[in-house]
Amino acid sequence: MRDVSIASKDKLKELVEGRAPWDEVKNLIRLKPKDTDRFLKYIEILQEKVPWDDKILLRISDHLYIVSKGSGKRITKCDCGHEFGDYRVNWKLNSKIRIRNTEEEMAKVISIEEVIPNTDLMEIREFYCPGCFSQLGVEVIPPGYPPVFEFLPDIDTLYRDWLDVPLDDADDEWFQDKSGELIVEWGKEL
Repeated sequence: MRDVSIASKDKLKELVEGRAPWDEVKNLIRLKPKDTDRFLKYIEILQEKVPWDDKILLRISDHLYIVSKGSGKRITKCDCGHEFGDYRVNWKLNSKIRIRNTEEEMAKVISIEEVIPNTDLMEIREFYCPGCFSQLGVEVIPPGYPPVFEFLPDIDTLYRDWLDVPLDDADDEWFQDKSGELIVEWGKEL
């Protein structure tokens, strides 16, 4: 077994890329105290993998990041470079959506008939990036229910209080859901 007493950037890169042996993964998880710079190393690794230069603040899924565009602008961005807009607006509102609302459509992605949801009560929504068409999320939800905004992080508190690396554009106004404002703008276009 290789030494994992220190979470080097190379070891973290193996972990991020899924190449680390399971025993090393367990040891990195159990390592106490945690490396104080582990998150920042992780962000560096992610930054090296994307083809754009905007500063990654936080990874929110396999393909999505919250990035700083500079000048106090933070957005959600796909690893392909597609920009979904202000990170405080549910990115799903700016994605391509496929809705499966018939038993036939659901059976294409669910193999056991007994677990296909009642189409009167549920639908499957698949969310895709308009830039690269990577699947970014899936919801099984009642028809007409708004897309779930799963994650609105308080990035300033994370960096200031947990990482002890305050962001230059920190502002208490950042931590609020702005999805409703986009929907109001859409209503004005009608």
